[in-house]
Amino acid sequence: MIELLVFYVHIVALVTMFTKRWQEEGWSEAFLVVFFMALIFFVGWSITSFIAKLLMDEEGFGLFLNRDAVSLLLLTIGEGILYYFYLRDDKPQAKDEKGSTTGVEN
Repeated sequence: MIELLVFYVHIVALVTMFTKRWQEEGWSEAFLVVFFMALIFFVGWSITSFIAKLLMDEEGFGLFLNRDAVSLLLLTIGEGILYYFYLRDDKPQAKDEKGSTTGVEN
């Protein structure tokens, strides 16, 4: 059950980032971010599976939190931190005469 939820979160994140990058940068950037996220997912999953295999047996902590679920949860936490810093907007907000912020750079 946890594995399915993690996969759904990844699918929603992929579609969201594809759409965002497609609207801002174009098709090539959108496909690049999808390939980047897929690469991070598959490599990260193999690394966290190896770590979980070292730390616990196959049954894990119960029916819903087995070793595969723990490795996917570790992966999702790590990806969340990585994507927060990598994919956020770093554009400074400019202020106009009235003090409101705009998305225009100085």
